[in-house]
Amino acid sequence: MKKFFANVWTKRVLAVVSALYALGAWRLCYFSLFYEIHINDRLSQCLILTAISIIALVVMLYTRKQILTRVCSFLILPSMLPVVLLYFGEWGMIIPIIVTGVIILLLSGSGEGLKTALGTVTLLLYVFGALGYFLFTSFFVTQAKDTVVAEGVSPSGRYRYRVVNTEDSSNGSTAVYVEPNYADKRFLFATFTLKNVDRVVELKRPLAEDAKIEWVTQSRSEITEQLNAKSDKIVLHLSEEALDKIGYQKTEHYTLFGISSEQKKALGKELSDFSDVLLTDVPDDKLSVFNLAKDEQGNYYVLQPSQEFLNISGFNGDSRIYLRDLNDSLLRAFHIMIDDSIYLNTLTDEQLDKLGVPETGDVMMFNGEICFRYYVAEIEEYFDVDSRHFSLDLLG
Repeated sequence: MKKFFANVWTKRVLAVVSALYALGAWRLCYFSLFYEIHINDRLSQCLILTAISIIALVVMLYTRKQILTRVCSFLILPSMLPVVLLYFGEWGMIIPIIVTGVIILLLSGSGEGLKTALGTVTLLLYVFGALGYFLFTSFFVTQAKDTVVAEGVSPSGRYRYRVVNTEDSSNGSTAVYVEPNYADKRFLFATFTLKNVDRVVELKRPLAEDAKIEWVTQSRSEITEQLNAKSDKIVLHLSEEALDKIGYQKTEHYTLFGISSEQKKALGKELSDFSDVLLTDVPDDKLSVFNLAKDEQGNYYVLQPSQEFLNISGFNGDSRIYLRDLNDSLLRAFHIMIDDSIYLNTLTDEQLDKLGVPETGDVMMFNGEICFRYYVAEIEEYFDVDSRHFSLDLLG
C-alpha cells in the first residue's frame, strides 16, 4: 500500500480532485453573480460541505507538489471573493471553502516567494473588493423598505409572483412582480434563483390598500380576440429567429430612413416630411435615386457599390450585390433597415403556435384588472433565462 501511494502516477490521478474542488468553487462564484441563494437546511449543508472540504484538503496536501494542485491552490480564494460579498452571512457554506483555500495556499508545493506574492495579491483583492462593494451598496443602491405582502405560483406552475409594498419618500408604491418558475437550479440543500429576471406587471402609487391576486386559465384564441377587440393597431416587435419561424419576408419590410432632400423631391415628398418610407412604395424608375435596382424576379440589388463599401463588405463587385445578402449594418450604409414590427391582428393561430405560444396558459388579475398574460410574455420574450449579462444591478 505504501508503494501505491508513493507512486507518482497515483498522485497525478488524485490531483484531479483538487481541480474538481477548484471548479466547484468557481461554479459557486458564477452562481453568486447571477443567482440568489435559498438554503433549505443550513446545518446539513454545513456538515456535508465541511466533510467534502476535509477530504479534498487531505487529497490536495497529498498531491501538493503536483502542478495541477499548485495551480488550483491559487484559484480557490480569488473565486470566493464574490461569494463572500454577495452571499454574506452564509458562513456554513463560506467558511469551509475559505479555510481549505487558505491552508492549501500556505502548504502547497510552490516556492515561498510565489506563495507570498500571490497571498499578498489575494489579500489586497479581498480588502479593496470589500471596500468597493461597501461603497457601492452604501451610495449607489437605493435605500427603500420593501415588504412582500403576497406571493405564490400560477396554476400551471410556470410563473411565480410576489406583491411588494415599498415605503419611500414619495408615499410609497405597490408593485406586482412576475418571474419564471422554471429557471431555478435545485440542489440537495439549496435552491438558486436567477437575479433580475422578474418583471413589473403592475405598479400603483401610492400604496394600494388592497392587493387581491387572481389567476385564470385562458386559451390562445380567447386572448387574441380580447386584444384585437381593444385595438387593431397592437404592434409586436419580434426577434429575427421568431420572424423566420413565421415566414417573415424581409424584402417586404425594407424601410428607407434619413433620406436626403433630393430623394424626397424624387418621391414627391415635402422637405418637412421626416417619415420613413417602405422600399416597396418606391417606384421602380426612382430606385436609382437610392443607388438601387430590381431584377426580373423583383429582388433588390445595389446599383453601383462604392469601393469603400466593397472593402467593408468583402464583396468583389464582379456580380450583383443583393440586399438579401447584406446584414443589418451593411444595409444601413444605404439608409435601409428592416422593420421588425408586426400587427397582432395579422398573425394567424398557426403562426402563434410556431412562435411557441401554448394553446392555453395563465392570466393574472390584480384587483379585478388583467395585468399579465402568458401569451404576451411568450411572444415578447419577457424572460430571457438563457443569456447572462453582467451589470451593476446584480450587485445590489
